[in-house]
Amino acid sequence: MTSKLIKLDEITKRYGYLEALKKVSFYLERGEFLSIFGPNGAGKSTLLKVLSSQTRPSSGQIFFDGIKLGDLPNDFRRNFGVISHQPFLYENLSAEANLKFYGKIYGLTDVGRRIDDILKKVELSDRKDDYVRNFSRGMLQRLSIARSLLHDPEIILLDEPYTGLDQHASYILSNILKEQFNHSKTIIMVTHNLNRGYDLASKIAIMKRGKIVFFDDKVNIPKYEFEDIYLAKVS
Repeated sequence: MTSKLIKLDEITKRYGYLEALKKVSFYLERGEFLSIFGPNGAGKSTLLKVLSSQTRPSSGQIFFDGIKLGDLPNDFRRNFGVISHQPFLYENLSAEANLKFYGKIYGLTDVGRRIDDILKKVELSDRKDDYVRNFSRGMLQRLSIARSLLHDPEIILLDEPYTGLDQHASYILSNILKEQFNHSKTIIMVTHNLNRGYDLASKIAIMKRGKIVFFDDKVNIPKYEFEDIYLAKVS
């Protein structure tokens, strides 16, 4: 195994004449937490879709553990936990039934215990029997977090995960991400929140017009300078 868990080599993604990603290259070692910032249309969400193999790059290569993405087995995607704008939940099922469904997909043998543990973490234990159609946006997002972490993934990808969360739910998510980071999970999060993204990360990236225009370890970036760095890079 290589220490470079994720490596992107000149990844380009085109939609017709539009280049959403332009020769994006970087690598992450195991247990790193990358926060990606940038204005709307910078290519951040496209990058997560390419990483999670929801869409294929037009050119370039992605490696996981030194192996090309195309050479990995189909079940490799089970190593991912993805939290996006879509909760990917069934509204006519209860919270517990939704998680049982995903537990079967992931092939979990201890699904009951895992569901109890993860519902407790997102503070939805008392709503496990309620239909998802009756959940608020914040509760949906919390259950989506539970869904994405149910199978204890090695890599966690988050696309604006704080959208729709109230202050308490945001606090829950931050604590979960800190816990996952402390357990050496590799995390990539897209966010517009400079303070929260900075505080959680070990590495910082800034994107603009499909390119990474800044990439560095957080220890090299004083927090009081970060907003000015960000504004200078995206202006």
